[in-house]
Amino acid sequence: MSQPPTPDALFFSRSGMDESRVATIVGDALAGADDGELFMEYRQSEALAFDDGSLKTASYDVSQGIGLRRVVEEATAYAHASELSEAAIRRAAETVRAVDGRAGELAAAPTGTNQQLYDAINPLGEMSFDEKVKLLQQIDGYLRDKDDRVRQVTASITGNWQVVCILRADGSKATDVRPLVRVNISCVVADGERMETGSMGTGGRMLYHDFVQPDRWQAQADEALRGALVNLESVDAPAGEMQVVLGPGWPGILLHEAIGHGLEGDFNRKQTSAFSGLLGERIASPGVTVVDNGTITDRRGSLTIDDEGTPTSNTVLIEDGILRGYMHDRMNARLMGHETTGNGRRESYAHQPMPRMTNTYMLNGDRDPQEIIGSVKKGLYAVNFGGGQVDITNGKFVFSASEAYMIEDGKVGPAVKGATLIGNGPDVLTKVSAIGNDKALDDGIGTCGKAGQGVPVGVGQPTMLIDGLTVGGTAAG
Repeated sequence: MSQPPTPDALFFSRSGMDESRVATIVGDALAGADDGELFMEYRQSEALAFDDGSLKTASYDVSQGIGLRRVVEEATAYAHASELSEAAIRRAAETVRAVDGRAGELAAAPTGTNQQLYDAINPLGEMSFDEKVKLLQQIDGYLRDKDDRVRQVTASITGNWQVVCILRADGSKATDVRPLVRVNISCVVADGERMETGSMGTGGRMLYHDFVQPDRWQAQADEALRGALVNLESVDAPAGEMQVVLGPGWPGILLHEAIGHGLEGDFNRKQTSAFSGLLGERIASPGVTVVDNGTITDRRGSLTIDDEGTPTSNTVLIEDGILRGYMHDRMNARLMGHETTGNGRRESYAHQPMPRMTNTYMLNGDRDPQEIIGSVKKGLYAVNFGGGQVDITNGKFVFSASEAYMIEDGKVGPAVKGATLIGNGPDVLTKVSAIGNDKALDDGIGTCGKAGQGVPVGVGQPTMLIDGLTVGGTAAG
């Protein structure tokens, strides 16, 4: 595998741009501003999908561009172009100067870092196209041979190789090279006229090699099939208020949506979050500690630096039930008088940065998971989730459970379908009555949406018992 080009080679040597001239343009464009930066990006991406016995889609894309931002107090001017050239940067500079104001004191550049959380090698060149197609064929054949109830198999692999360079008005520069891969498998099973689906995905900031070994993808395929067969035997979920046990790992998506977004700095600066103005106050049961940690090696939500050039951090949001902090980009941290936390993220050069989560999860408690389940006389055990909605202003949420079971007299009972969890984030936090010692992170599949932008994230939690959560079901009353 050939050595990929360095950021300096991509953005200056190959493009013909002169770094000193670009720095001068950026410095002039940001004169008198409070903050701002030039964000340059080069990205290669691919996606292959095998469905119903054949290769359905295969795409490869290269994108590149610049985004220049000028910040004066709360006002922001942003201009972007899908080319890497000094002419494009000059045009952007003319545009952002439209936002003027008092002669601000330019915010200091982020502190540099020597950490590197992932390999810079481009995963897209690791396997040939034929090898990728063969892998998807093997997954399809493996599941069809595994169980004669399998009616359809869908398998896909996606990969990204993103290179970024951030230049500031003082001439400082930060670069990062970010790999990202994902493998997804789903299958449809049938028994008579009834059909159900199961799926499993995994990924991270690693190479394909880490995910395509036979023992790895076969385990993933087995899990997708297991989920489908569980759903095939499921019964209608009951409705009403009951105790709910959330399993470890991916169920942390509820924590991410119902609570995490409400702890992002922009919502709290604007006083639109249910958690605004509550720093230092108890907002959760004792034992609830939640962090946002962008520094975990190879994780999907991890970044060496954020999209403003700030090193990511392990930020304590809630400590033993007390609200300790918010997630910040540079602008909201400055306006609130807080320290930035390395959470300034953007989807691409065409988007402005904003406070976003990285890997957000709850820390371990001290209870045995089986003991927690055994304490529930009648309730719901939710171990996997599909979609959901949340209102940031009040924390109200609705989530659908894609795999859940009844708990009866302390034992896990039949699988149920159609269960939805209804509540609000601040209220849920106060109803956590037991936290397990089995914390797990998700398998590397999360993508978070906010203001039209999607970024890769991670979630996680240990087994957790919530008292008195409303369950919407499909069983007849």
